[in-house]
Amino acid sequence: MNFKDLTNKTLITDSDIDWEDLGAGVKRKIMAYDENLMLVKVEFEKDAIGSIHNHPHLQMSYVAKGSFEVSMGDEKKVLNEGDVFFASSNVFHGVVCKEAGLLIDIFNPHREDFLK
Repeated sequence: MNFKDLTNKTLITDSDIDWEDLGAGVKRKIMAYDENLMLVKVEFEKDAIGSIHNHPHLQMSYVAKGSFEVSMGDEKKVLNEGDVFFASSNVFHGVVCKEAGLLIDIFNPHREDFLK
């Protein structure tokens, strides 16, 4: 299933969505979205990096598996399975994967740049 077809889906099966390889040990699946909300799975190999960046979207990320050193503004902290981080609009943030893992990212509004 192409993630662009998800706007009218309410019951979504993980196996119907292909991983998008972002390179450097990172891949993602856009699981669901509408104009206000988006849920994305992001899988990291050990030592893979989610580069420091910012965006106008609100973001919450749940560590579903693994361990990540998370940078949020001037702070750094290692978060493990079950932990969460919250990135306010335009706050610089990024991760370094310490143990192969999976993040569940939620954005408000949806990330139009992910759909191109």
